[in-house]
Amino acid sequence: LILGIDQPYGNHNGGHLMFGPDRMLWIGTGDGGSGGDPHGHGQNTQSLLGKMLRIDVNSGDPYGIPANNPFARGAGGLREIWAYGLRNPWRFAFDEPSGLLYIADVGQSEQEEIHVEPARTPGLNYGWNIMEGDRCYRSSGCSRQGLRIPQVTYTHAGRACSVTGGFVYRGRAIPAIAGHYFYSDYCAGGLRSFRFESGSVSDR
Repeated sequence: LILGIDQPYGNHNGGHLMFGPDRMLWIGTGDGGSGGDPHGHGQNTQSLLGKMLRIDVNSGDPYGIPANNPFARGAGGLREIWAYGLRNPWRFAFDEPSGLLYIADVGQSEQEEIHVEPARTPGLNYGWNIMEGDRCYRSSGCSRQGLRIPQVTYTHAGRACSVTGGFVYRGRAIPAIAGHYFYSDYCAGGLRSFRFESGSVSDR
């Protein structure tokens, strides 16, 4: 056993993990479940839930903490945390040529969201449960200061309910879609894509 995280409910458990280009083990965790993040895990940097975690399984026992994690010295948050403010990241992907990290984060009842940020930028706050997608959650107004607004959102129209993230296509067989990030939806099905270049979304 490398890392154990207690889950208060049976949903939003996240669970996606992969080794990044930096050879660290990245772990996407959900906010622990129920609805609306009742325990406030997403914004709580003393909880491993609702986070992107980053650990070094090649050092330490059972793992080490990368020195450039935002709370690596133990001040302000748990040392394993790389980013926070997520509801249920399902799933995330690295695009090495661009140096970007794509996170498909499942929404509550109105919006699904996809974040695209530099993979080397620590300590980002993706907004949950202050925001759902690019809208304030449970209020008509909220402070967006310090929050990362998703680059792509979509509503639950057309029976959509839960984003499922994919990968950026970097193959040579179909040049027209090179650089496109592909994703789907658990309820609506289908396959969608967009291209993210120079800080903006295109070909959606």
